[in-house]
Amino acid sequence: MRPALALSDIPPIPAPQQDPTTPQTPAEDEKVDELPDPGLTGIPDPDPLIKKPETQQPPDNADADEPPPEVIHDITRAPEPVRRLREQMIEAAASGDIERLRTLMNPGPNQTQILMETSEDADPVAALKQLSGDDEGAEILAILIDILSTGFVRVDVGTPNETYVWPYFAEKPLAMLTPPEKVELLRIVTAGDFAEMEELGNYNFFRLGITPDGKWKFFTAGD
Repeated sequence: MRPALALSDIPPIPAPQQDPTTPQTPAEDEKVDELPDPGLTGIPDPDPLIKKPETQQPPDNADADEPPPEVIHDITRAPEPVRRLREQMIEAAASGDIERLRTLMNPGPNQTQILMETSEDADPVAALKQLSGDDEGAEILAILIDILSTGFVRVDVGTPNETYVWPYFAEKPLAMLTPPEKVELLRIVTAGDFAEMEELGNYNFFRLGITPDGKWKFFTAGD
């Protein structure tokens, strides 16, 4: 492959010969030599390997500018199985008895995921208690109620992974939150937690997912 042609390699085009008897006008004497346009003179592009802007491919992260999912506050817009499970979760959490959540979790390989490291044979209620600041799990029950009291989003719509996610902060960039939405977030986390999240750019507190058919899919935390 030959090296790309540099501008210094382009030979100058000789100026047309003029009749010595023809006087030159001042404008012609003062005219500055210009680099010929390769497209007009037939001279090759100085660097044919450089793509023109109109031929460049879009970057791989072009989807990064896609808008976040719609934030929904009207629970009636969720399917009936989702609404029913949400109500059951709130009732169980409000009772103060964390064991009442056990019957709402999925057994077997589809067991509700409690944090990322929970194994299939782990006790999900015991895992919830470990997340709580008290031995009985009262704190995690309060967090569960607070999260389910916010708006939600619908993600992976039309796929086997479609999920209704609480709170919506988990899927909406913090920089896009409105003042009322920031107040709603501060009902769940402290101002210090919020400041740390802003530095990271993402909500990293607890989130909860319910499938369209009313299965408790996960209760996790992190980015």
